[in-house]
Amino acid sequence: MKNNHWWKNAVVYQIYPKSFQDSNNDGVGDLQGIISRLDYLQKLGVDILWLNPIYESPQVDNGYDISDYRAINPTLGTMADFDQLLAAVHQRGMKLVMDLVVNHTSDQHRWFVAAKQGHDNPYRDFYIWRDGKDGHAPNNWGSYFSGPAWKYDPASDQYYLHLFAPEQPDLNWANPKVRTAVYEMMNWWADKGVDGFRMDVINLISKPQGLPDGPQSADEKYATVEGFVPNGPRVHDYLREMNRHVMSKHRMITVGETPGVTPTDAQRYANLDNQELNMVFQFEHMNLDANPNPALGKWYDQKPCLTDLRANLSKWQTELAGTAWNSLYWNNHDQPRVVSRFGDVSTEDYRVKSAKMLATMTHFMQGTPYIYEGEEIGMTNAGFTRLADYVDLESLNAYHQLVEEQGLVDGPTMLKYLAMHSRDNARTPMQWDGSANAGFSTHQPWEKVMANYRRINVDNALADPNSIFYYYQRLIRLRHTMPVITDGAYALVVGNEDDPAVFAYTRHDQETTLLVILNYTAQPLERHYDIPDTAERLISNYHDDQGDTLRPYEAKVYQY
Repeated sequence: MKNNHWWKNAVVYQIYPKSFQDSNNDGVGDLQGIISRLDYLQKLGVDILWLNPIYESPQVDNGYDISDYRAINPTLGTMADFDQLLAAVHQRGMKLVMDLVVNHTSDQHRWFVAAKQGHDNPYRDFYIWRDGKDGHAPNNWGSYFSGPAWKYDPASDQYYLHLFAPEQPDLNWANPKVRTAVYEMMNWWADKGVDGFRMDVINLISKPQGLPDGPQSADEKYATVEGFVPNGPRVHDYLREMNRHVMSKHRMITVGETPGVTPTDAQRYANLDNQELNMVFQFEHMNLDANPNPALGKWYDQKPCLTDLRANLSKWQTELAGTAWNSLYWNNHDQPRVVSRFGDVSTEDYRVKSAKMLATMTHFMQGTPYIYEGEEIGMTNAGFTRLADYVDLESLNAYHQLVEEQGLVDGPTMLKYLAMHSRDNARTPMQWDGSANAGFSTHQPWEKVMANYRRINVDNALADPNSIFYYYQRLIRLRHTMPVITDGAYALVVGNEDDPAVFAYTRHDQETTLLVILNYTAQPLERHYDIPDTAERLISNYHDDQGDTLRPYEAKVYQY
């Protein structure tokens, strides 16, 4: 088996291509734009670049609706551009990971176009079709993007399943021809030199047997599928088969996006025996601010308390230790900006301090850290105040359903929820400098540039030796040079379990102990920890050390 654990001490940088850098000034980021910024990423020190989907797509869901898995979206460039990018990444000693979206395709994919031709078409069974029930959809499932999860096709008098947008029909993984086609496509990219795959909602590919109705509360218009569709009956069979046909033949990294998993589930998906995936993205720490009204889903604006956050992060650290591998992340293309959600942007000093504190919290844990573009300079949520500013399909659909159709929340309140949780928060253009459109493009960008770009940008970060960028650079260097960060045991400091303001944990191996102390609040605090006189302060977001006094958002790590 060619796969090994080379990715354990790597750091991944996620690029949202449409928003990273525009090279031809059409307002949309592209592959040549990424190439032009590779030296910046090399300076940061990251090992792996993960690209959100760059395939040919109608862009109903920003590239997650793929119409051709072996072609590049023309707005992003050409296959020649991709080959140049891949070579340039490898020349700099980095690796490139592609986004693999195989739970569904675009409705414009040739497979689905053929499937709609009739019941007898060879591609009909590539998708999930069912007869209606009493003049309605086959079951009560709701789409992740609001509305029903079924769309009626008048020509064939059947419904097809789409867990996301109607333009994203779900593939029928029970059909071995689908699986074979997917594996052939994956090997095609691997043979080109791609170093791995991030697999979109990969634990949804096996649907519940018989597609039964799901549980539905009185306030819900449809059953919330995230509660019962993930981790279906054959998902592990499919992933082990995928591993045999693809991953075992290449030296690659694989990470699965797996909503609804527990540590026990992750131990199967990401077991260190390399039979399935290398690691998974789980979302428990992203969903701690659960809405008291389930019908509103994630649309809520409460900051997670430290007690819940620490308990969750610690659970994943301890339960996966020695059996599976964690993905360490705060934000991505689907999540709001970390410093706005978990940190403090009320002042410039607090923005910088809390961003560094949160980075320290995760980068000293066991697992592979993921940095989302702009996180390393402390980019904030978009701050949109009008519905017209939003372009994200999920956000717009949620507003229309929850406000206009069901009346579960009023418009101003929903706009407040969108300002906290909309996916658009992560998708505003990368802020490179203080020039027009933040140096992203000379053309009006496809998504609004944030108003704070003249203050928060890469040029300013690189000119300031105390910037968030250089702090991330130091964290990455420490991971590369200190085996204890990769392999050491994790433990909470005794008595820290219920501290409402301070998170304190250790990493330990036979040679080194690291003590990580983090003030999660804007309040100065007094805390005493038994630190040997020989201990060295390894890194901190303050210049000096005031001992038992912890200043707002202070982070410090001791080595002894």
